[in-house]
Order: sequence, then C-alpha cells, then structure tokens
Amino acid sequence: MSRVALVTGGSRGIGAAISMALKEAGYTVAATYAGNDEAAAKFTEETGIKTYKWSVADYDACADGIAKVEADLGPVEVLVNNAGITRDAPFHKMSREQWQEVMDTNLSGVFNMTHPLWPGMRERKFGRVINISSINGQKGQFGQANYSAAKAGDIGFTKALAQEGARAGITVNVICPGYIATEMVMAVPEKVRESIISTIPVGRLGEPEDIARCVVFLASDEAGFITGSTITANGGQYLA
Repeated sequence: MSRVALVTGGSRGIGAAISMALKEAGYTVAATYAGNDEAAAKFTEETGIKTYKWSVADYDACADGIAKVEADLGPVEVLVNNAGITRDAPFHKMSREQWQEVMDTNLSGVFNMTHPLWPGMRERKFGRVINISSINGQKGQFGQANYSAAKAGDIGFTKALAQEGARAGITVNVICPGYIATEMVMAVPEKVRESIISTIPVGRLGEPEDIARCVVFLASDEAGFITGSTITANGGQYLA
C-alpha cells in the first residue's frame, strides 16, 4: 500500500507540480484548495488526484479535513505545507487585515496542518513534513513585510520541530523557492520578468517541477538523515 501524501494548495502552480510528482513517485496524493472550485475539478479530472476544500487558516477546518482525507485514503505520512497568499503593500500603507491574513495562512496555516497530524506520525514512528517557504523569507522584500515575516517564521518552525521529531522518525525540512514561472510571475510585464532574470545567475526562472523534485526527494526514505534543513532552490539568486 502506497504512502499517503497531503499537499496544501496542491491543485495549482507549484502545488500542482508537487502533487503530480508525488503521484508519479508512487504516493497516494490528496490536494487541498481554498476557493477555486473550477480549477480543482479540472485538476482532479486531468490527474485523478482527489481534491479537498478548506482554508488552512482555520484550525478546526484543517482537523476536520485531515480526518476526511484519512478516512478516504489512510493515514497521512507526508505533509507538504505549500498553501500561501500575498497581500503586498509598503509597510506604511499596510493594513492590519493585510498583515493578519498573510500570517493566518502562511504561518499559522503550517501549524494548523501539522499539529493534527503530528500525534499519528509519532505513533507510527514515521513522518515527512515539508514546508514551502520563499527566497523572500530569507532575504526580505520591499512591500512584503507580512509575507517575508511569515515565510521566515516557517523556517524557524522547521528548525525547531525537526529537533522534536527526529527520534520519532519524523523529518521536517523547508524549501525556499526563488522566482518560479507560475501564472502570477508570467503575468507581469515582460520587461519586469527580464529584470528579474538578470539577477538569477543560472539565467532563467525556475519551473514548478524544480521545486517538486526537491519535495519528492525529501519525502523519500533515502532522505531520512536530512532534517531541519533549508533547501534553497533559486538559481543562485540568493546564497544562504
């Protein structure tokens, strides 16, 4: 019986690539989404991967959703905390709502998803928690005090939890993608994209599959000696 992997924000963009790569690697995959029913239905139709709708910002919704996934597919042994949002604004114009929404999803959401699964992973003496942070959680970014703070928090969460999970056979790692050719990035003006690419030593944007390959490795048995690590996948744009 294949291991069950749960990917938040797993039906679009980087999350979709992660979901599909894990399925191809032999996992039974469930993907969560927050609001786009049409995209989720299309994703399930095209890939056969089940999708489940809830907000990772809501702890009770996470606990209930996880219970549904485990009832359908079996115990979740691999968790990929990928769901995230942006509410960009210069700090002097940033509202409390913009700050809180990003914190609730991008940082508290990681707790909300991991906490209900942690006891089962400890009991089974196996687990993989893989958090998706960002280059901007490492270096900061103008107009993203909220996003950068939350993504930096994901890195700290990873380092602390890895120490708690190690003796229980649970690894906890974090991936920090650089600029990836998602719909959002490709929608910006070409000149802006070119200026971004000029700062990336490898000379291109990343592909969602670049991040997915990192996830598949960290989820594997072969990665059992790697925990508390930060994987920077940014084409050399920022060296941490």
